[in-house]
Amino acid sequence: MAESRNSIDLHDAGPMRALAHPLRLRMLGLLRSGGPQSVGMLAEATGVASGSVSYHLSTLAKHGFVVPAPEFERDGRERWWRAAHEMTTMRNEEFIGDPERREAAEAMRRTVLDSYHRELVDALNAEIDLEPEWVAASDSSDGAAHLTLDEFRELDADLAAVREKWWGRGREPREGTKLVRWITHTFPRSGS
Repeated sequence: MAESRNSIDLHDAGPMRALAHPLRLRMLGLLRSGGPQSVGMLAEATGVASGSVSYHLSTLAKHGFVVPAPEFERDGRERWWRAAHEMTTMRNEEFIGDPERREAAEAMRRTVLDSYHRELVDALNAEIDLEPEWVAASDSSDGAAHLTLDEFRELDADLAAVREKWWGRGREPREGTKLVRWITHTFPRSGS
């Protein structure tokens, strides 16, 4: 499952604070989904100056999220980077009794949720340029059920198995494919 993938498991506040910055989170996502890229490519993709991109990449590198990819450099002026891991994991329950780590984890998670919202809005706006079949295959839905803790864990395991199946199959681009994104959240409703 997810543990078999190349991942970084966060335990310290520093790396969480590094990913709480929206531009850093976006650049890491671009490197994970698009493979190694130069500073110039990331600057173009984000609309941010190369110097700023370099600064944020060095912060990501300091915390082990990205590594240089010199094998892609064509001359001494361009710097290439790659994601050091395919995914980031953490166990939120670890931080409940530690205010510093809990606040850092919460800041990072809020940035991630904001990025999900922007991505969903961008997808909605892009539907006008998609073939109708791709729009019809898309879905936005939610649900709720009264579950015991064991049933809740089973739901999470079922969803993880589905994500792993399709992540494994669609890892590399192939003829006739588009990059399809899924975002899932499971959580107990407050007050229930």
